[in-house]
Amino acid sequence: MNYAERVVLFRDRIMQVIANSGLNSAQFAQSIGVDRSTLSQLLSENTLRLPRADTVAAIAEKHQVSIDWLLGLTSEGTTETKLEAGPLEIERYRETAFSTRFLKWYSQAEHYKVRYIPVTLPGPLKTQAVANYEFGRYGSGKSDQKISESQLMLAQLRQNKSELEVVQPLQDLQGFARGEGIWANLPATERKAQLEHALALNEELYPRFRWFLFDGRAFYTVSFTLFGPLRAVVFLGQHYIVLNSAENIRLFSQRFNELIRNAVVHPHQINTTLQQLIDEI
Repeated sequence: MNYAERVVLFRDRIMQVIANSGLNSAQFAQSIGVDRSTLSQLLSENTLRLPRADTVAAIAEKHQVSIDWLLGLTSEGTTETKLEAGPLEIERYRETAFSTRFLKWYSQAEHYKVRYIPVTLPGPLKTQAVANYEFGRYGSGKSDQKISESQLMLAQLRQNKSELEVVQPLQDLQGFARGEGIWANLPATERKAQLEHALALNEELYPRFRWFLFDGRAFYTVSFTLFGPLRAVVFLGQHYIVLNSAENIRLFSQRFNELIRNAVVHPHQINTTLQQLIDEI
């Protein structure tokens, strides 16, 4: 199913939800936390637009339908079906198995906004030298898998098939530039080349790629990824948690939005920050 077909199917299903709700358009819009004009745009045959993740989650939660049904991923979960809390999966991190799942999730989220908080640096911006250094201590297989994941994300961004938002502490970049922590044995030439590579890609990919930095002294967060409105994945070292319920997805979306609102460096300022760090090496 291509993007246009998915929009049409979503429009049909949200109209079913509205009809079964017994509400008029203004009341329905209020129930899901959007204004009437936004709802009208979603329902318009002249607009190829899917809603934000938190809007899909609100429709699912407030009107007792499944997210997968709304987005055309399943034929189950009609408006007569009671919404069940999505499963919470806790898995041990096994590189090959996780990489397969990640690539599937990312492909399913094509045309949606993927939002994530990286453990170190944003994957699509990493040079191969940095990826080899970071993951090489776990074996070449892990490094190869991570590079493959990053290349897929980068390819979709370049083909304008997805949007990616990243938010992380400013101190992550500062520590990398100074060679602190895990980067202590990475040569300054490689650190500088990485920052120059990130600067060039950021210029190329913006605004499909948007990178925010917050003050890590004021806020703390674990690493997690939001695959559009479909799922949230939380990384816990040797384990990861997959959350599929509408409420959980909305909570993580709200946390991501909070970090963006408190960013000290915004996407249009990233290159200035990167250049300053390059000049200091």
